[in-house]
Amino acid sequence: MSDKTATEKTITVTQVRSAIGNKPKTRGTLRALGLRKIGDTNTLPDRKEIRGMLARVPHLVSIEEES
Repeated sequence: MSDKTATEKTITVTQVRSAIGNKPKTRGTLRALGLRKIGDTNTLPDRKEIRGMLARVPHLVSIEEES
């Protein structure tokens, strides 16, 4: 199982805009992605679930794909 995680692609997500003024569901999605404030960065696995979460908040984050 550790071999699979070592070869799994990752996505680096950085919050670039404030969540103030957004709907609670959108703010919750940012929190679930591990982002709290502008400039926060988190590296996440490239999975369908994460891609769906990022599709909800493309206007608030910058996405960088890695392998």
